[in-house]
Amino acid sequence: MLTVRNLHAGYDGKEVLRDVNINVPTGSVVTVLGANGAGKSTLLNSIVGLVPTSSGVIEWNGGKIENTTPDQALKCGIALVPEQRELFLGMSVADNLRMGAYLRRNSLDIGAEQQYLLEIFPSLKSRLEQPARALSGGEQQMLAIARALMSKPSVLLLDEPSLGLAPKFVEEIFRILKQITGDGTTVLLVEQNAAMALDAAESGYVLDIGKITFSGTSEELKKSPIVRASYL
Repeated sequence: MLTVRNLHAGYDGKEVLRDVNINVPTGSVVTVLGANGAGKSTLLNSIVGLVPTSSGVIEWNGGKIENTTPDQALKCGIALVPEQRELFLGMSVADNLRMGAYLRRNSLDIGAEQQYLLEIFPSLKSRLEQPARALSGGEQQMLAIARALMSKPSVLLLDEPSLGLAPKFVEEIFRILKQITGDGTTVLLVEQNAAMALDAAESGYVLDIGKITFSGTSEELKKSPIVRASYL
């Protein structure tokens, strides 16, 4: 289980998260809803060590990982797909995928993983030798997710994966999300499309100006008047 307890975090001397508590059971999908500026990206970034924490605890499988480094988080099995994707646009699709496996050493396993992911992301198959910048926005998002999965993470953190995408790519993203969770990957999802996020998740949290203001099962969030008025 991924657990965040009493977390305070921020940057440039500004506290963004205040006393945040979340639980992400192993094998589940949990979503975090909130307006722009609520601190959702800061939460994901603090889990992987991109934003420092000032107090509180982040635990994965019983071990404390707060104020880790991104490399150490990845070694622990936690991978982040950032909102801006952070692809190597001048490199080929194939090389971007291989970069996702840079901590792995068995080339046979890496090759097998790439072939497996190309079955999940078939639109990338014919684009392997093209530079990432040649892909559409939706295809770039697919590549960003596939690259993160090349590390074979136990936990995948997704930051606004459908933002700015055409409806067909949004549907494809959530199809893939269902498939990878079916394979046992735990997912913490930050997503502006609240309806689809709650359909995909078992439970969720509402983050407002750095604090958790509501939590429950997805069905409870769907029925909440506050959630319905603000996000659905």
